[in-house]
Amino acid sequence: MEDRKTIISIEKVTKRFGSVVAVDEVSIDIKEGEFFALLGPSGCGKTTLLRMLAGFEIPTTGVVRIDGQDMSNVQPNRRPVNMVFQSYAVFPHMSVADNVAYGLKVVGDTNDVDKRVEEALDLVKLGGYGKRMPDQLSGGQRQRVALARALVKRPRVLLLDEPLSALDAKLREAMQLELVRLQETVGITFVIVTHDQSEALSMANRIAVMESGLVRQMAGPEELYEYPNCRFVADFIGKTNLFEGQVVSSSGNRTELSVKELGRLEVPGDAEGGATAWVAVRPEKVKVSSEQPSDDKVAFQGDITELAYYGETSSVFIEAPDGHRIMANVQNDRRSLDSLFRVGQRVWCYWSPEDTLLLTD
Repeated sequence: MEDRKTIISIEKVTKRFGSVVAVDEVSIDIKEGEFFALLGPSGCGKTTLLRMLAGFEIPTTGVVRIDGQDMSNVQPNRRPVNMVFQSYAVFPHMSVADNVAYGLKVVGDTNDVDKRVEEALDLVKLGGYGKRMPDQLSGGQRQRVALARALVKRPRVLLLDEPLSALDAKLREAMQLELVRLQETVGITFVIVTHDQSEALSMANRIAVMESGLVRQMAGPEELYEYPNCRFVADFIGKTNLFEGQVVSSSGNRTELSVKELGRLEVPGDAEGGATAWVAVRPEKVKVSSEQPSDDKVAFQGDITELAYYGETSSVFIEAPDGHRIMANVQNDRRSLDSLFRVGQRVWCYWSPEDTLLLTD
C-alpha cells in the first residue's frame, strides 16, 4: 500500500457551523485502492468530513484534493466519487435495473448502459434481479442495489455513510465480508464512515479514530487495538480495563508505576517520572482463577459480581473491596459456566506485564 499514489489528500481542513467546530484542522492522505474508515462516536465530525469529500459541504479552511485536483470549486456531480447513503435511497417505483442505470442517465452517459448495469449487478451478486422491484427485495439486497448504482458510474472513490447500520446483526456481518470482497474485486478506493468499532476493524486497511473534530489516532486495525496512543482510543476501540497510577521511573522503553489496586509493576513504554499515567488491559488478556498467580504476573483480587453469557464467550465482572471493577472474557469451552465461576466467588485476575498498555494521555 505504501508505494501506491495518494488518491485523496485532506490538507488542514476545518469546518465550522457558526461557533461549532465540527472538523478541526484534519490532515489525512488516503491511498489508491485503500479501504479507509472514519470511526468515532456521534458528533465527532466523521460524517461532515465525508460530506466534504462528496462536495455536499465546503471546508471553512483547508483543501480537499482528489486525484491531485483541488475540489474547492468542483460541484458534487463533477467529482470522481460516488456515495452510498445510510438510507439506501433506492427509488421504490423503479425496477432494480432502472435504479442502477439512473445515475448514468442523469449525466447522459448512455454507452452500453444495459451491459454496465448487468456487470454491476453481477458484482454485488444480484445477477438476474434486474426486473424485480425494491419491495420484492430484502434489506441486504436493497443495500446491494445502492452499491451497484454507485459502482456502475465507475468512480475513482466510493464513499459509504454508515451503509450497514439499518441491517440486523447477522446480515451486517455478512455484508461486511461482501464489502471487503467487492472492494478487492473492483480495486477502487473505499472510504467508510461508521461508529461501529468491529465493522471498521474487520473491513478497513487503515482507520482514523475521531473525537471532537480531531483525529486522535490513524493506523491499521491491529495497531489501533493493541497499541492505542491515548485513553480515548483505548476505551473506544473494543473494551478495556483502566487503572490510574503514578510513574516511579522510566528507562529503555520500560516504565515502573505505582498503582493503588495493582501495587508496583513494570510495563513496556515510556513516561515522565512522577507523572500520572494509566495502565490498561484488554478483557481477553485477563485470566481468572481461584489460585493466586505467580509473582511475574500483574494481579488483582476481588469477588465476582456478574456473569454475562454470550455464547462462545462469557464476561466475568470482578470487584475489589475498594469498589474498583475489572472485566475478563473467558472462552466457553464447556457446556456450563456455573462449573467454572459463580457470583460471590473470591478470585484472582492476572495477566502478563507485556499485555499491559501504558497510556499517558
